[in-house]
Amino acid sequence: MMQRWGVGAAIIAVGLIAATWFGAKPARHTGFPAPDFSAADLRGSVQRLSDYRGKIVFLNVWATWCPPCRMEMPSMEQLYRRFKDRDFVMLAVSQDTDGPAAVRALVEQVGVTFPVLIDPDGEVSRRYGVTGYPETFVIDRDGKVIEHFIGPEDWGSTRSYQYFAHLLQADSNPQQVRADPAVGS
Repeated sequence: MMQRWGVGAAIIAVGLIAATWFGAKPARHTGFPAPDFSAADLRGSVQRLSDYRGKIVFLNVWATWCPPCRMEMPSMEQLYRRFKDRDFVMLAVSQDTDGPAAVRALVEQVGVTFPVLIDPDGEVSRRYGVTGYPETFVIDRDGKVIEHFIGPEDWGSTRSYQYFAHLLQADSNPQQVRADPAVGS
């Protein structure tokens, strides 16, 4: 009899752990107007998201102390180099509180050429509901968030390239283009 209770308790425990695990995963947020923000780049020049209206914006929220963030930077650079001469903007917004020196060191080490902004107060994270790093938001030409990626991606993959190439060609209604959640795979 005690053995049956033990098996039943184990099944309930596994069920509760699974429910907690799957319930704890953050939800992807899409379909909302991208909140405007301003932040200084590494040269001290203030950039505003609204300045890029009419372009496809790749907004990545990250931190230098985050290993997955550092891991995806080279593939972000690959994607940026493929599309930088089109209506495509990549903004990497660092949430580091130590100032631009630590961010600049990583940017130089990795060879990043896309704009990196500093947001030590976490304004962008709050406005976008970021739950961890890295998180990436794809913003269409009308300023609407059409995709949200939680965690690192392989942005240099063929699949990523095809997704953004398709977005850039979809002049009339880019909201109709949805990414496969595994776009970076």
